[in-house]
Amino acid sequence: MFSFGKGVDVDRSVMVAQDGKASKNKQPPVELLRNLPAVERVLEHPEVVAWIEDVGCSRQFAARATGVFLEEIRAALVSGELDGKTMKTRLDNLAAGVASVAGKLTRPHLRHVINATGIVVHTNLGRSPWPAAVAARTASLGQRYLNLEFDLEDGGRGQRAQAVESLVNQLLPGTEVVVVNNNAAAVLLVLNTLAECKEVVVSRGQLVEIGGSFRIPEVMIKSHSILREVGTTNRTRSRDFEEAIGPQTGALLSVHPSNYRVVGFTEEAELEELVALGRDYDVPVVEDLGSGCLFDLRDVGIHDEPTVAQRLATGVDLVTFSGDKLLGGPQAGFIVGKPEYIAHVRSNPLYRALRLDKATTLALEGTLAIYVNGDLDGIPTIRMLRMPMADLESRAKAMANRLIKKECGALLEIVKVFSQVGGGGAPGKDLPSFGLSINPPDTAHALVARLRTTDPPVIARIAGGRVILDVRTVLPDEDDALVGSIAKALID
Repeated sequence: MFSFGKGVDVDRSVMVAQDGKASKNKQPPVELLRNLPAVERVLEHPEVVAWIEDVGCSRQFAARATGVFLEEIRAALVSGELDGKTMKTRLDNLAAGVASVAGKLTRPHLRHVINATGIVVHTNLGRSPWPAAVAARTASLGQRYLNLEFDLEDGGRGQRAQAVESLVNQLLPGTEVVVVNNNAAAVLLVLNTLAECKEVVVSRGQLVEIGGSFRIPEVMIKSHSILREVGTTNRTRSRDFEEAIGPQTGALLSVHPSNYRVVGFTEEAELEELVALGRDYDVPVVEDLGSGCLFDLRDVGIHDEPTVAQRLATGVDLVTFSGDKLLGGPQAGFIVGKPEYIAHVRSNPLYRALRLDKATTLALEGTLAIYVNGDLDGIPTIRMLRMPMADLESRAKAMANRLIKKECGALLEIVKVFSQVGGGGAPGKDLPSFGLSINPPDTAHALVARLRTTDPPVIARIAGGRVILDVRTVLPDEDDALVGSIAKALID
């Protein structure tokens, strides 16, 4: 027998010659597989025992890592990627091999990436980044006990969402609020409260599909309300709603076109018209505002994305919207509106199943406090949307100059590009921006792939055969890291 390190043996007949060519005694792969050591035998190897003691992991986890390590070798032998010689090398370094697999098994999947796509509220990249102070406070208090549902004044039970509700009341006076874990949950809870086993009247042109293939009609089914479609895909009038109202009507629903636009020969009933109908027939009117916005986007050149306050001013009974999109906070679903309807929503048993956890409550409290203080640039999402063109150009030039000095071997230009709001907000509206255009020595697709492997990974886009990196969505403290990642992707 031939020893692979201490305590692990394999038949010499499965070896190959030193020159890499198969020896006359080379056996079929099945013989190599038979000579792989058992998991328990590897765990008894002195180097592996020492590694387990050093890192302090359980024997059970070490066994799992060892099993994966041996399975990787087995698969490589079957595919022909390994032969007896290379298998010996792997097994001579047992502790290192098992440790490497253990690291992969415990490595966090979620990690920091640089968003250079120009999409501010990027659904696939976590939507809105939190304000730094909010993230720090949430992490700090998350390690400790806190008065989540405890009244420090009288020592009795407190209300979980009291602080969040108080801040919303300051931002939207005269309203009450319920906050759940996302906007789809908010719509579900509202419809279940107001229209369980009743009809919800909605325009056929507003039966939208939101992210993740979730469709408004399917959410309505789960709420146990009955869909009553009116109008056509491109034209729906207020009289279509009026003709559908009857004894079984539970609510009138308006869905704001956050992630789509219907253009051309179109007509849609105005929210004010639906509010008037609701008042005449004593039927509640609900609007799903989607992204939701607490500040006026006209400041950045977007004129058809209404604020929550503007929609409430129409007299609508309830408005739902997201917390992690244009608001710039954590994932949450807001239900704001008239106190009598909010009271019904709050008393629905389903509310408890959808309520916020402590981390989201903390982050939402911190984010809303920034709005109350009036420091809108303290919200990263708003700061990115409002960033002056001069600042964007200056940052792009600074990064380009640093990359030129590194002699990366690619054609680099500073270009005007267009950013997007993202997150379903202001679809079809572009924001002028500046970025870097890179024409790599190989292909744009190859460079984009390499950028995803850098530390931190960079997510870019391709246009006209070149890699485009939009500066708007790169956080200011990421400029150095972005330059480093680009240089590594080009030079390596």
